[in-house]
Amino acid sequence: MGNAHSWARRHVANLPATGSTTDSSSLDDPMTTPPPLPVTGAWLPGDEPGHRQFFTFATDRRFALDCGVALSDVVVAYETYGRLDADASNAILLCHAWTGDSHAAGPAGRGHHTPGWWDDTVGPGKPIDTEKYFVVCANVLGGCQGSTGPASPHPVDGRPYGSRFPVVTIRDMVRAQAQLGQHLGVARWMSVIGGSMGGMQALEWAVMYPRRVGSLIAVATCMQATAQQIAWGAIGRRAIRLDPKWRGGDYYDAEPGDGPAEGLEIARMVAQVTFRSDNVFTDRFGRELADKAAIGDTLGMWQRFEVERYLEYHGVKLARRFDTNSYLAIGKAMDLHDIARGRGSLERAVLRIAAPTMAVGIWSDMLYPAYQQQQIHDAVTANGVPSEYVEIDSPHGHDAFLINSDQLAEPLERFLGNASKSFTGR
Repeated sequence: MGNAHSWARRHVANLPATGSTTDSSSLDDPMTTPPPLPVTGAWLPGDEPGHRQFFTFATDRRFALDCGVALSDVVVAYETYGRLDADASNAILLCHAWTGDSHAAGPAGRGHHTPGWWDDTVGPGKPIDTEKYFVVCANVLGGCQGSTGPASPHPVDGRPYGSRFPVVTIRDMVRAQAQLGQHLGVARWMSVIGGSMGGMQALEWAVMYPRRVGSLIAVATCMQATAQQIAWGAIGRRAIRLDPKWRGGDYYDAEPGDGPAEGLEIARMVAQVTFRSDNVFTDRFGRELADKAAIGDTLGMWQRFEVERYLEYHGVKLARRFDTNSYLAIGKAMDLHDIARGRGSLERAVLRIAAPTMAVGIWSDMLYPAYQQQQIHDAVTANGVPSEYVEIDSPHGHDAFLINSDQLAEPLERFLGNASKSFTGR
């Protein structure tokens, strides 16, 4: 496995230890030659771990997935914040979104290319107060930042799974997290919290393991992926599939600059449009041309608008820190998300949710519109389970749960405080 790691590691050598500091303007600077994009931005065994910890299971008994495939030697990368009480009554599971990872809080640094994705919310004295609570965040199964995923070494030959990696579901991710909870000595989470895809995991936790969830916070998410949400994901997958450098998923032995970065960039550009609102794009970019100074008043087919340059910047940024196959795997899991699948009906699935719930919507969210979080609240309330609905008043669209953390501070503190008073860990 050591040789296989050395073979793969050279393909991410251009990724800076503290993350890319390149801004969108420097990407277009003709005097600047950016390093070639890595074949994968995945974290690989032997890389600097940062604050990651690792848990391996399915060493004696294989881990069965919804698709019918079973995995062995499954690794979960996770980070913890705060201390677990003696009776394990203060544990919170934090579930990340599509391109997130276990680094929910803390600065960028060795092993972590970006600051924590919810750094304004998690930490001492913050809404999710790590002086009170023991917070766990795990990279999902199928991810690329330490947990078993397509870029991980296959236990049989040490080479990346690549095209051999099976389809995973949100439920598979939750089952892996359940194994981690047992390993940490947490029989019951005081709260399970997640936004976007993290909210899908939180909902599945409440349905799959109702006795192990003390409370539930679902942010900017849904009980079932809609046809439009699936459609956005399908466009991104097609862009990757049509990139000849994707090579059917087996691209890890390519040289830097010869990986499927273009397909991933396009897929990310499509997704980025859904993460923000029309008003934000209009206010920030309008109809300004980015290349006007370079070509004067001449109109050219590939002359870019400012919004195009913004989207390209985010595509390149993701390609430097993420793995294309993981993007496919996780996106597919989101599209497959449906808490009613195999449970008779949505109503029967929701009947299993016994935890007090807070559903959080965003009025300008075009990807997971606020009505979907209102549906969660209404469905839980109809069964006599305590629930509240909170709406973020922001023009920033889906990303508002990451941007407007100030609006979540009071509801989170209050809800978690009430959950803590009524919770016992065993």
